[in-house]
Amino acid sequence: MFLFRIFCGGLLLLCCAAAFAQGAADSSLRIEEVVVVANRYREVIPSQRLAGEKLEALSSFSVADAIRYFSGVQIKDYGGVGGLKTVDIRSMGTNHMGVFYDGIQLGNAQNGQIDLGKFSLDNIEEISLYNGQKSEIFQPAKDFGSAGTIYLRTRRPRFAKGETARVKALLRVGSFDLVNPSVLWEQKLGDKLSASLNAEYISSSGKYKFRYRKVLRDGSVAWDTTAVRQNGDIRSVRVEGGFSGYVPQGKWSAKAYFYDSERGIPGAIVSNVWKRWQRQWDRNFFAQGSFQKQLARRYEVLVNLKYASDRMRYLNPDTTLMYIDNTFRQQEVYASVANKFAILPRWDVSLSADYQWNSLDASLQNFVFPQRNTALAALATAFELGGLKAQASLLGTFVADRTTRTGAAASSPKFADKLEYTPAAFASYQPFAEVKSLAPLTLRAFYKRIFRMPTFNDLYYTDIGNVFLRPEYTTQYNVGAQYEARYAATGAGALEYFQLRADAYYNEVTDKIVAIPKGNGQYRWMMMNIGYVEIRGVDVSGQTSWRLPRSFALSVNLNYTFQKAQDFSNPADNRPPAGTYGGQIAYIPWHNGSVVANVRRKSWSVSYSFIYVGERYHNSSNILANHEQPWYTHDLTIGKEVALRKVKAKISAEVNNLLNQYYDVVLNYPMPGRNYKVILNFEF
Repeated sequence: MFLFRIFCGGLLLLCCAAAFAQGAADSSLRIEEVVVVANRYREVIPSQRLAGEKLEALSSFSVADAIRYFSGVQIKDYGGVGGLKTVDIRSMGTNHMGVFYDGIQLGNAQNGQIDLGKFSLDNIEEISLYNGQKSEIFQPAKDFGSAGTIYLRTRRPRFAKGETARVKALLRVGSFDLVNPSVLWEQKLGDKLSASLNAEYISSSGKYKFRYRKVLRDGSVAWDTTAVRQNGDIRSVRVEGGFSGYVPQGKWSAKAYFYDSERGIPGAIVSNVWKRWQRQWDRNFFAQGSFQKQLARRYEVLVNLKYASDRMRYLNPDTTLMYIDNTFRQQEVYASVANKFAILPRWDVSLSADYQWNSLDASLQNFVFPQRNTALAALATAFELGGLKAQASLLGTFVADRTTRTGAAASSPKFADKLEYTPAAFASYQPFAEVKSLAPLTLRAFYKRIFRMPTFNDLYYTDIGNVFLRPEYTTQYNVGAQYEARYAATGAGALEYFQLRADAYYNEVTDKIVAIPKGNGQYRWMMMNIGYVEIRGVDVSGQTSWRLPRSFALSVNLNYTFQKAQDFSNPADNRPPAGTYGGQIAYIPWHNGSVVANVRRKSWSVSYSFIYVGERYHNSSNILANHEQPWYTHDLTIGKEVALRKVKAKISAEVNNLLNQYYDVVLNYPMPGRNYKVILNFEF
């Protein structure tokens, strides 16, 4: 507790120092024009990005759909418009992914998972995925605290000369009784101030045909049935709005977000049960703000603030199992101050300090009502020397949980306070900077050690949680190379852009948190630290664009991933053929990849996308009974832009899963077959 108070005091001092420095700068600097200072360091470890036309070209409904086209990523999708969708990078687990919305992390202290299906692409300008961490030292301490990060950047209003307002209206209709209107309004309030408001509604019955088929070991078919998925309906509303502006030598933004939904949980198709009755209600709200300013020639400050409140109700009215009607409410308060100092023209250091408070209230019997105080401090440096770029950081994390115990929980032990220090180092080098033909070649490598804390559910869920859990650690090693070149295309058939990148990596996950049976029965479980996983893999991706005859333009993106992710948790469990020791971990394919091709000519565009996920097992026991067949999908989109005076209109038609393949991403959660969408888009 003493260290925690010192940490909070240090954060307060940093805030005061930033405020004092701003006052001093305002009294001495009288520069009135807007000057936005960009980071002068190019990325040490480049991200995978989808933005602009590339993002629009995908047959994607949500952020989760778009991220499937990145290499090294596995999506768990439970099917349908409203099905839960989470992301895992390089087999380290969903909880090791940090998801940032306009630069501030989305949190879920209850179970650590962010449902990316809740986030629409209608207001997203760019999606970036980083292995390790973002190649930027001027950022909050939180940004250093994940094994991988996804950054979602919403549209910042931009206006042409003479414009004061812009409106974008969009309507999707399609299979599963989908109706999805949205509207985005952007208003210029002054030379340095603008506002935006985005609202979206989704309604879908979630009903789609699926095939339920089982083949026995001798090759005979046990059953083969086609049915309709039930209880997968969703009704949701999303509203977000905010202001953004510029100040001398800086910028700021403020945003509020609201999401409300009711959905059915269709459940797994097991034991000949075709329909479940579970329901879930979600209500999420957060307000956040960011302020960045250069206060002196060599000093910048970044301040972030956030408040979030999430409410979830889960209802299982099926009394043949167990009647459940539970309500959970999370709250979060977050504050951060980051400082960057330029020691030399090509050498920077940064110091950032964050504080986060989380609480969870639940209607569970004997619940302990936990609260978590987290303080983080990150010291980082970045420098350039010729063709060498390097960054290093050290993150300190202090976590203290407090619980309010009543009833049977009054005598239960508490989770011990944790203080951890985790380092990271990144470097890239251009070995042939002086040779024009080889100058675009870059070599890179990084090392990072980080951990994730047990969630509130891991620790405190009634009769399942275990307060003696340890954090789950990951250690990452990566080496890679990239060749990137742009060409002055002057004629038909000319190459405009080419990029090829490859990375080999080795990851270790230790003290992995898993659920194991408690006692002799399979109906009671407890969370334990018994897992150890080794991951070896290769990511390869390529991008190219061409100028073709007759005004055609072609762009192609390819991604491929090979992973060997082995479970070495229990050396004693090596009994063939059902042992788990050394087996490929659940749902991780050895091979997966994607292709996205886009052809444009004047106002027409055609996009084709293909995703392949190879064979895998739904259990670390790699036996035939646990084997899952490969699956793949083909998607096709055709669009036409039309100019109607001052209105820019576009109509698109999508066919998803073109070959109508029946498949499961997660066992017994069937995915939709062939389905359609028509999209009308108006901007004025």
